[in-house]
Amino acid sequence: MPDLSRHRLVGNVRMPRLVYGTAWKKAATAQWVEAALRQGFDGIDTAGQPRHYDEAGVGAGIAASARPRDTLYLQTKFTPYAGQDPARLPYDAAAPLAEQIAASFANSQRNLRSGYLDALLLHSPLRETAAQRNAWAAFETLADAGKVGLLGISNCYEPAQLRQLWREARIKPSIVQNRFYAQTGYDREIRAFCRANGLVYQSFWTLSANPQLLNSATVLALAAAYERTPAQILFRWLIQNDVVPLTGTTSLTHLRQSLDVLAFELEAQDCTAIAGLLA
Repeated sequence: MPDLSRHRLVGNVRMPRLVYGTAWKKAATAQWVEAALRQGFDGIDTAGQPRHYDEAGVGAGIAASARPRDTLYLQTKFTPYAGQDPARLPYDAAAPLAEQIAASFANSQRNLRSGYLDALLLHSPLRETAAQRNAWAAFETLADAGKVGLLGISNCYEPAQLRQLWREARIKPSIVQNRFYAQTGYDREIRAFCRANGLVYQSFWTLSANPQLLNSATVLALAAAYERTPAQILFRWLIQNDVVPLTGTTSLTHLRQSLDVLAFELEAQDCTAIAGLLA
């Protein structure tokens, strides 16, 4: 029977089964982070990327929620220069890569008002193998210093890249965070690697990129049978298949509905029916 608890243990870190994403919210970031935490979310995903995230706003929202730090899971990312707005960098672009990572992480600590973060992700793989190795070594240094609990990578869609990182890393990645959509075959091979090796696969763009799933006859019928929304059915299927979905909704109703997926489970035959849509 699937675990209906709110968290899963990853190493020594309690990761929520559903995480609130904070991209693209700009001046409304603090408002929606506070709302998500007050509704009952325990996990926040952000990034040291001012181009798409207001990380200081995330920290302000956390503070306004008055939630104790030890009840929260905080996850940020180091974004390489190619993904940044050159006019708003959280590090010196001329500095060595390891120094960029250290500076970005320190900035995230200040923004989130926490000396310890639960997870740090590389926002995207680096093209050059040597740079990728140097970046991961800098991540490991932060973990060795006790500043971060879990390490991971985002936007990694090549199974060979993930396998190489896994082979070479001294501290193995614990998280892969990717878009979950048909164009990549729903990352079937990567999700299988994660399952076999104890990594957590986190999905983003989970609802927006999958209207064909949400509007399928199978999901609509299950939504009616369980008296849930199609989005709740998809989220629940993902959770029961070892995926941690992200949601960045700016609707109080959808915040509540998202959390409600932790209160029910899908029957085995219904999980099989949904899996058939992703084949």
